[in-house]
Amino acid sequence: MKTSLFWTAATTLLTIGSASAAVTTSKADKSASKTRPNILFCIADDASYRHFGANGSSWVKTPGFDRVAEAGILFTNCYTPNAKSAPSRSCILTGLYSWQLGAAGNHTPIFPDDLKVVTEALEENGYQVAFTGKGWGPGDAGVKNGAPRKLTGTPYLKHKLTPLTTGINKVDYFRNFQDFLQEKEGNQPWFFWFGCFEPHRNYEYGSGERLGGKDKTVIDDLPPFWPDNDVVRTDMLDYAFEVEYYDNLVNRFLDELEKRGELDNTIIIVTSDNGMPFPRSKGNNYEYSNHMPLAVMWKNGIANPGRKVSDYVSFVDFVPTFLEVSDIGVQQSGLIPPAGKSMVDIFKTSKAGIVSKDRHYTLLGRERHDYGRPLNQGYPIRSILQNDLLYVTNLKPELYPCGNSETGYTDCDGSPTKTEILRMKRSGENSYYYDITFDFRPEEELYDLSVDKDCMNNLAGNEKYAKIKKAMRQLLFDELRAQKDPRLVGDGDTFDRYPFWKKNSNDFYERVQSGEIKEPWKMSGFVSPTDFENHPDNK
Repeated sequence: MKTSLFWTAATTLLTIGSASAAVTTSKADKSASKTRPNILFCIADDASYRHFGANGSSWVKTPGFDRVAEAGILFTNCYTPNAKSAPSRSCILTGLYSWQLGAAGNHTPIFPDDLKVVTEALEENGYQVAFTGKGWGPGDAGVKNGAPRKLTGTPYLKHKLTPLTTGINKVDYFRNFQDFLQEKEGNQPWFFWFGCFEPHRNYEYGSGERLGGKDKTVIDDLPPFWPDNDVVRTDMLDYAFEVEYYDNLVNRFLDELEKRGELDNTIIIVTSDNGMPFPRSKGNNYEYSNHMPLAVMWKNGIANPGRKVSDYVSFVDFVPTFLEVSDIGVQQSGLIPPAGKSMVDIFKTSKAGIVSKDRHYTLLGRERHDYGRPLNQGYPIRSILQNDLLYVTNLKPELYPCGNSETGYTDCDGSPTKTEILRMKRSGENSYYYDITFDFRPEEELYDLSVDKDCMNNLAGNEKYAKIKKAMRQLLFDELRAQKDPRLVGDGDTFDRYPFWKKNSNDFYERVQSGEIKEPWKMSGFVSPTDFENHPDNK
């Protein structure tokens, strides 16, 4: 099992932070046989597929994720339908694509009160449901029975710690999980959502080198859509440090379950919600944004562990999987019938590689993410991935993909890498990185991921691919019509009219332009002051 200097430092500091917690080694009562498994759902915030050891990373060390993959199944083609926190998590909880979710298909929405989620169904059917860290969000989950709605169950958030850096959240995830295990009712099955806030920004600049024990030269996969310099490499190391922080916690959770005799009958799912918070990744519809790490371990239920499965699986497949393993019928659950397909057949077979020919494509898309365009508009996209080809249709190519310059390109998180790309363009040094990230995009894009995983060579205009592109577009639009996507069968601009969770986010562009909002970077909180161009206070 691989280790790193981070592993040692994190374990030491986390132990100090948890010094007052009594670590229990009590075993579960083995006399009572459980017929339904527990589910531990581990989800990082903004981590890309490539940066996990089992997925081929040489410089980001993830022994926890690798452990789950070695004892279970490593899924090499898992995708989120929408590469942003709230809509991605909405897909996980409903089993529906984001364009089927109304307001919940947007980022920072008000969650529809008539849209049931799988955790509620599990709780109604005998499961204890709880979470620590980040559950669903950001957004307003609404009210149920006169109390705030708990989309990921009962919160366990009591314990705090002194974090390793200023960029790491103070939540003591591990002690909170221990509390849950100690307080849960006997042998009743449970679902626990471990929502790690890491590696979401902001990072403490230079922490990856200072605490992670890594030099910038170890990075061997810097994508060609960012400049290769010390600023960007430092930013990547800071991100990697927080990926390893998350992974260390996964390992500790596994150890705790093993101590308590709970590991064998627990399904452990380790993933992330969307790609890394860097330009041309998070919030887009490319390989870096939507391709997610996924390893699943279930000692009592997975045949031939240690397999790699290359079927296309999606976040909409989690709900039907949870329902099947918990023996809850769709009608019994009260959920809208999920768009996905249960993965239990993959668990039961001993096959590796392609398990089912039915899983030969997957759908991606997005609507409104963060504010900053005129008239509260998003940047609608629909995509299909099939046979290592990614077809993308930008439904409103006349809009800026990352938001407007006057409002700080708010559909791209503020970061040293973003700042560097904008600086290079403004100074006249190099506009290439700006052009491929922030400038207008064509209506159609097509990439051959077998040779171009960075999505740099657009084949949409290549005659050799004309028939393939037409067939993929047809399949995509047929699926969207069957799913009643408003962009295909109704009023697609309804997504732009749903209110934001925070009222002061509405009409942000107009209020900045009118001068009502004097220092808009303070209000947004997730972009840098220098990201705003042509603003009176930032010329």
